Amino acid sequence: MAAWAKLGVIAGGGELPVRIAEHCASTGAPYYVARILGVTDAVLSSHPGGDFGLGEMGARFKALREAGCDAVTFVGMVKRPDFKSLKLDGRAALMMPRVLAAARKGDDALLRVLGDEHEREGFRLVGADEVLAALLAPSGAFGAVSPDADQRADIAKGADVAAALGSWDVGQGCVVCDGLVLALEAQEGTDAMLARVAELPVEIRGVDGARRGVLVKRPKPIQDRRIDLPTIGLPTVEAVARAGLAGIAVEAGGALVMQREALIRRADELGLFVYGFTP
Repeated sequence: MAAWAKLGVIAGGGELPVRIAEHCASTGAPYYVARILGVTDAVLSSHPGGDFGLGEMGARFKALREAGCDAVTFVGMVKRPDFKSLKLDGRAALMMPRVLAAARKGDDALLRVLGDEHEREGFRLVGADEVLAALLAPSGAFGAVSPDADQRADIAKGADVAAALGSWDVGQGCVVCDGLVLALEAQEGTDAMLARVAELPVEIRGVDGARRGVLVKRPKPIQDRRIDLPTIGLPTVEAVARAGLAGIAVEAGGALVMQREALIRRADELGLFVYGFTP
């Protein structure tokens, strides 16, 4: 049983907010979707909720309280705005000095400030995995393909590199091939990083029919795991395949997996491994 009476789903873009809203609807759990204008998937307009600009913090807090929400979850992708041109209501203007200071440190610092502000307003902050535990990555091989000894070595190195990268609040992922770090994830995101890998010389990466290397994703050591856990889905599998990589490794219990059954089927078709490693 949920430890909250009604959940406020603060919804960015992508599939995750839709999955969370649909889960609440199907289980009868009370919820309210605070949709971010211009970002959220249009399908969420059919769920109970309202639309708010990024700078309408006061209006969103008021709507969540009036809807009876006592907890909130941040889900979905939101690009960093141009803070200078962001339209702010009074509540947002009050918190802007803290937001700007945090934004200079990194995404996790920024999200921590936003989470703290919601807790200051009396809402409990919960992770997407608390709402829908089935999304969490399991340990071991997800499908029919498992990493071999060399690929496990790449996973181990990638896990260390991603942890070091995350300790600076930079990104959550990297690509390693035969011990060589091919790419680090920063503001461009996973898909753009994998597109860069696909353009590298074939001498240092795999190709279709002779796949090598692995995408590794894990939470930042410093991050609040209630917000912005690494996520993989079908697009990740396709991007990994285009980059010639042999598979994907995510931290077991530290990443979210969208459409798991379909993801496994597609990975098996492509001969890719998807693997949950234990830190």
